[in-house]
Amino acid sequence: MKLQLIRNATLKLDYAGRTLLIDPYLAPKHSLPSFTGRSPNPMVELPVDIEKILDGVELVIVSHLHEDHFDSVAKERLRKDMPIFCQPGDEGEIRGAGFTDVTPLEDHATWNGITLTRQEGSHGLGPVVDLMGSVMGVSIEAQDEPSIYWAGDTVLYPPVADTIRQTGPDIIITHSCGARWDGDLILMDDKETIDVCEASAPEAIVIATHMEALDHATVTRQDLRQAVDARGVSKKKLLIPADGDVLVLGRA
Repeated sequence: MKLQLIRNATLKLDYAGRTLLIDPYLAPKHSLPSFTGRSPNPMVELPVDIEKILDGVELVIVSHLHEDHFDSVAKERLRKDMPIFCQPGDEGEIRGAGFTDVTPLEDHATWNGITLTRQEGSHGLGPVVDLMGSVMGVSIEAQDEPSIYWAGDTVLYPPVADTIRQTGPDIIITHSCGARWDGDLILMDDKETIDVCEASAPEAIVIATHMEALDHATVTRQDLRQAVDARGVSKKKLLIPADGDVLVLGRA
């Protein structure tokens, strides 16, 4: 498989002979409002042109409808007949944007030999969850490919730990910027990301994404690397790609 981190949570995945795009956030730098007053969002430009990002894409996965996961630029630039999988409850709004092939991922679905399984997530804990709304993660599997657990916009809480333990993925993708909303943690921070590393199988690889793009983030890539080094986690265990980086990975 080949995985490219575009920016924030946006991933382009070449997997089992197909090309998937996850959580497309394609807005120009500083074109959207700030969350905290620190900076307009997104804080960085896309690393490659939108045409190149969309080239060859056959399927889109949308974890939830926050602007930084499915924005107006993506809605405008994606083909309206593009197959889209989303969490249950979001399909109406996506269809309302003109998309004609929208499937809520209730549990499992198979698309061209690729099995997608919806996993639970929590965009924070406590009252902030009502503000953030529902989210999902997705497990991705296909014959002769590494199994992936993309945790999505979630903190580390028991259902995430259970998914790691029960599915034993080869690759775990975390959102690790430590974003906060009115002081409440709504995404994994450096400590929780390291806990994921230590909770997963020794041969599994963790990939930290959703970093340095939004102004409510509190953990940078350098912060995470320093924390990892302090805990003695192997650099081979946790990968922290820059925007635009391409990773080629096999089965554990």
